[in-house]
Amino acid sequence: MKKVYLKKGRRKSVLLRHPWIFSGAIEKIDRNVNPGDIVEVYDYKGNFLAKGYINPKSQITIRILSWDKEEDVTDDKFISKRLKSAIDMRLNYFDQSVTNAFRLVNSEADLLPGLIVDKYNDTVVLQILTLGMEQFRDKIVKFLLEYLSPKCIYERSDTSVRKKEGLSLKKGLIYGELPDLVEIVENGLPFLVDIRNGQKTGFYLDQRDNRKELLLFCKNKRILNCFSYTGAFSVYAIKGGAKHVVNVEFSHSAIKLAEKIMELNGIEKTQEFIEGDAFHILRNMKKRKERFDLIILDPPKFAHTQGKLENALRGYKDINLQAMHLINPGGILFTFSCSGAISLEMFSKTITWAAMDAKRHVQVLKRLTQPLDHPYLTSFLESEYLKGLICKVI
Repeated sequence: MKKVYLKKGRRKSVLLRHPWIFSGAIEKIDRNVNPGDIVEVYDYKGNFLAKGYINPKSQITIRILSWDKEEDVTDDKFISKRLKSAIDMRLNYFDQSVTNAFRLVNSEADLLPGLIVDKYNDTVVLQILTLGMEQFRDKIVKFLLEYLSPKCIYERSDTSVRKKEGLSLKKGLIYGELPDLVEIVENGLPFLVDIRNGQKTGFYLDQRDNRKELLLFCKNKRILNCFSYTGAFSVYAIKGGAKHVVNVEFSHSAIKLAEKIMELNGIEKTQEFIEGDAFHILRNMKKRKERFDLIILDPPKFAHTQGKLENALRGYKDINLQAMHLINPGGILFTFSCSGAISLEMFSKTITWAAMDAKRHVQVLKRLTQPLDHPYLTSFLESEYLKGLICKVI
């Protein structure tokens, strides 16, 4: 196995079990190492540190698979063992008569960097993000077929992250037949998922627990759901007793699917859809002096990298400031950030700045995060990407 040596003083993160090694930490790479190869990592003194796959084209040059020198990460049993461990945890937790859509494999957090596997009823969606994991593709598909016996496996490796790995985008059917829409159940409520064209792998599975939290706050409330996508938060709001929900969404196709989901749940007259940019719409609502009892802000990722952090924080502050102008005294704000580059502390400070400019007091009633099927590693805080706050705006 080829070897990679780190610069002096650059081994600490590996010892702390962070799964990424950046190009700037590397002193020397053995000759004839090809992108996607498994390599052994050593410190500058020649002490073994870890094994992982390498891609010199990526700034994250090595993604670690094992810290055990004796573990054979090239053996078929290695991938099968990691997949089984991750999948069994989810299958043992979820009652699929109540919730049959959840994440089966969560990349680095399940010690399988670059791999996402989601389950939507009898359909499995595969997402491979890195060149190194692409080398295991056939083994992964074989295991999923044998272990889960799904009716369909569909690939959604069409995220821009692959370009940084020197990979082309890939999307398509791997096995079985995929209907236009897949029906799932989440916390006992039915939803429809567009796996071919939906955001992420089709649905925001990571907000499942937070949508359930919403049920406690909605009775007889007028609610604004910004960045509503296909309206999952709004379904919970109506089931929680909301008297009226206004949905703001930029995507026309998402709104059309949301209307079908409302019909599936027997919801008709209590919903309103506004198509357009949430930032502009909120400002127009302020001018018209509209008011709401509860506002949900679940925007897309504003900060994809550390370099975009400042602009992202401005965006989060602005959207929360506009929302605070629209909330009745004592109203509730559900606000989220899914940007891994933004810590909970940064996000909380942003809410503080927005409250100061809005001249409102804000009480944080509860912190929200990602659910059990989206675990994070304590050694890899980047995997703790979803931050949320339930706030009372006074």
